[in-house]
Amino acid sequence: MFNLILTVLTAVTGLVWLVDKLFLAKPRAARGEELRQNSALEFCTSLFPVILAVFVVRSFLFEPFRIPSGSMIPTLHIGDFILVNKFGYGLRCPVGGCKLVDIGEPKRGDVVVFRYPAASKDDPNYGNDFIKRVIGVPGDHITYVDHVMTVNGERINTTIDGVDANDGFTRRSIENLSGVEHVILTRPDIPGKDADVTVPAGSYFMMGDNRDGSNDSRYWGFVPEANLKGRAVVIWMSWGEHLKPEFSRFGTLIH
Repeated sequence: MFNLILTVLTAVTGLVWLVDKLFLAKPRAARGEELRQNSALEFCTSLFPVILAVFVVRSFLFEPFRIPSGSMIPTLHIGDFILVNKFGYGLRCPVGGCKLVDIGEPKRGDVVVFRYPAASKDDPNYGNDFIKRVIGVPGDHITYVDHVMTVNGERINTTIDGVDANDGFTRRSIENLSGVEHVILTRPDIPGKDADVTVPAGSYFMMGDNRDGSNDSRYWGFVPEANLKGRAVVIWMSWGEHLKPEFSRFGTLIH
């Protein structure tokens, strides 16, 4: 909805700015009138450059996103504010998501923001943005059984890295997914949600790093390429519990 509002505002203020430059500015100058005599016209023409800059940056370069849940702990925390690279997977229409220029594709291990692939508007997550890690790309065969993952028949290496300090029980492990190392959390006391799938063309299989606390592709299926919004690149601000800033996380690169 915000993208639609921003697009409309850019179009309206841009049209007013163009009409003023082409048809109104010279006659007004010849009469010795000042732009501020028409407050509505002045507002639109002065606001247009600002809105245009926000529109270009947010639609085609970087978009801010706030982490709403703990599904990507420990990589991302609730209250992290991140920047999403909008052009890495291709330039898209600001509204509708159609691809304008094909630049690149997601790779295994990328942390990606996407529109939830709702089957209908009745789904409570319809229209929401999710963030997960790419586990499977088109054609991959993924299995996840008893916290052990294989990709195309090869077991994904994990190294136990202790237990989570919050409960002293949740296991921390370093996972190497196609060369991308990151920490994941698992609960050895519960079986977890298993999966055995082959990723279809034009889709991706996503999972959270908090493996037993993530609502992901194991539950609702694949993410179509058209739903991708971009790759998470950096934490630019973080507010932890009780709205206290976590300065140590400012500027942290996401991988």
